[in-house]
Amino acid sequence: MNFFKKLFGLNKKKEEEYSGNFIVATLNDKVMPIDRGEIYEDPLDEFLQANGIGEVTGGGTMQLESGELEYCDVEIQLNSDEINENHIKLIIEKLEERGAPKGSKLTTEKTEQKIEFGKQEGLGIYLDGINLSDEVYKNSDSEALAIEIRRLANIKDNVLRYWQGNTETGLYYYGESFEKINESIANLVNIHPECENCRIERVA
Repeated sequence: MNFFKKLFGLNKKKEEEYSGNFIVATLNDKVMPIDRGEIYEDPLDEFLQANGIGEVTGGGTMQLESGELEYCDVEIQLNSDEINENHIKLIIEKLEERGAPKGSKLTTEKTEQKIEFGKQEGLGIYLDGINLSDEVYKNSDSEALAIEIRRLANIKDNVLRYWQGNTETGLYYYGESFEKINESIANLVNIHPECENCRIERVA
């Protein structure tokens, strides 16, 4: 099961001496670094600077020992030396507007306050990468399958979230309801050759 590759790593701005407050948005989203920037960092940075709140100073992606994505971070510098609760609220609203899943949190460095947020629920489907027939692997097209699942589940964004491990491939979807996504793809999962032996987990 071959998938296109994207580079991992941090997307940090050059370190400088900053005043103001730092906060970190930990997003429970298994999204690639490039997509993280397009979905969260760039729109949030534009919003913060346009409203004089601050700026995004970097971001990172955390992986499990298996290599699977666990979550991602967006680092934010606020212009004010005092914590403005309204600004915190606006940042959370913006991230939720961009699709932040349940299980996300905002941490204020100065006070160590943690605020949980996120509205979307997530489903992960893990495809068996070693026990299916050679014919299935020969004819497999995991990207096409991922796109079809997204269509059936009526996922609004066009980002393909995935992980390819040594023994399985993970595909991830976020929407209003885990149950609705699961129900919408049940028939496909039952009949599609690549979905044999797959497991489905709630990831948000």
